[in-house]
Amino acid sequence: MAEDADVIVVGGGLAGLVAATELTDAGRTAILVDQEGEQSLGGQAFWSLGGLFLVDSPEQRRLGIRDSHDLAWQDWLGAADFDSDDDHWPRQWAEAYVAFAAGEKRAWLRAMGLRFFPVVGWAERGDGDAMGHGNSVPRFHVTWGAGPGVVEPFARRARAAVARGLLTFRFRHRVDALTLTHGAVDGVSGSILAPNAAARGKSSNREIVGEFALRAQAVIVASGGIGGNAELVRKNWPERLGDPPRRMVCGVPDHVDGRMIAISQRAGARLIHPDRMWHYVEGLQNWDPIWPNHGIRILPGPSSMWFDATGERLPAPLYPGYDTLGTLAHIMRTGYDYSWFVLTQSIIRKEFALSGSEQNPDLTGRSWAMTARRAIGKSAPAPVEAFKRRGADFVVRDNLEELVAGMNALAGDPLLEAAHLRRQIEARDRQFDNPFAKDMQILGIHNARKYFGDRLARVAGPHRILDPRHGPLIAVRLNILTRKTLGGLETDLDARVFGEDREIIPGLYAVGEVAGFGGGGMHGYRALEGTFLGGCLFSGRNAGRAAAAAVA
Repeated sequence: MAEDADVIVVGGGLAGLVAATELTDAGRTAILVDQEGEQSLGGQAFWSLGGLFLVDSPEQRRLGIRDSHDLAWQDWLGAADFDSDDDHWPRQWAEAYVAFAAGEKRAWLRAMGLRFFPVVGWAERGDGDAMGHGNSVPRFHVTWGAGPGVVEPFARRARAAVARGLLTFRFRHRVDALTLTHGAVDGVSGSILAPNAAARGKSSNREIVGEFALRAQAVIVASGGIGGNAELVRKNWPERLGDPPRRMVCGVPDHVDGRMIAISQRAGARLIHPDRMWHYVEGLQNWDPIWPNHGIRILPGPSSMWFDATGERLPAPLYPGYDTLGTLAHIMRTGYDYSWFVLTQSIIRKEFALSGSEQNPDLTGRSWAMTARRAIGKSAPAPVEAFKRRGADFVVRDNLEELVAGMNALAGDPLLEAAHLRRQIEARDRQFDNPFAKDMQILGIHNARKYFGDRLARVAGPHRILDPRHGPLIAVRLNILTRKTLGGLETDLDARVFGEDREIIPGLYAVGEVAGFGGGGMHGYRALEGTFLGGCLFSGRNAGRAAAAAVA
């Protein structure tokens, strides 16, 4: 039977676009199928802040940051904590990715027109141990143009390949099965869905209007993870993180449903580490939602005080922006699935950023004038102020007693006592009387402000929470927010998928989140941030080049 193309790519997110464009740049023909419409091209990457993990970059060096491959690999190993036989290929991918991030990644992207915001962010500051989890130095490079700026060059290359007759898009084509002949994957079959005009991110219909089957020499699965499927998130929730949350908000559209993982397994693919996942603890209910149960993450600076649902301050080093999964495990052990920030207007003005390209119109729109306004006046950026006014999770009051009353009313349970919070806040406030302190969070604030980028744009000047000059007081209820699948289909460094017999399945490749961003889980247990988009770029590139060579 004749082939419809050299390679079929399943999924039009970032990893799928990269794979498809690498194939067509090599002169191969490809068909890209996606259950969503063309308006969703770029997938989750479009909605991201566009942060990328780079090592020893010119942006870092201009800010006085001394980074190196060795330091980055030390940090990666401390975060990943690889500990099983199934970590062989994930570790191989991790080592190759860190070398890529310290090597040609930046030049490769710049050659396509990507540029970076000059202030490098310091995400996941860590667990306090030099050999443990966390970034020793700032490495989070925000793309100028945010997530759409990352997607743009690959979408442009893809459309150019369409014009050359090398790439065909098949939108609203939902893959229901991989086809095999004599043990080799040689195509896909599935359902044609009715056209849908829903805007990007909105739920689209699942009305079936036809069937399709396509044949090729190879299939690259680039379908994403399970973050939009709360049932699968809870099913795979690990015991080490406590009981799964009863209530979560969703950080990705509902088409991120994990279907292709099970479909690939039915074709014999081996799934490893399904219990490794990455969910945030600073989720907000979106007051202006795009997809169902839409959650937005706060990207916090280090100064807010963090309390559990009963009013106990979280222990060191569980401070804002330090250790996402360590904090998640602690919160879930309290018996509640939410926690609280308590802060001031001075803190929210400088330290609150929101995830998502749509929440950062200055970066997304590449507007220096709008970006400069972040440093002016008492107000936070307009999207943050909108959440403060209209968000269901915010309480704003002029004194602590009224603030706590509002927090209890919001939670629907009088768990918090104003006197108990006051004792903890005042004890922490007294630590600012000297330029040195014993409180680890205060030490972290002083340390952060030694970095010019944080002092300039990310960390508020040290002050007492209860100082009325920095008011009003603000409390934010923080929800668990689903996001990333860290485990996935096991692959070698060419992104070829292993079967349950641990032999390569001929013709089958997997990239991006469905492959744990490489190998079945290159992050191990924890991520350093900026590595999810990077994993899509790296795995898509490897797969596209390897498949192009294989079908020659």
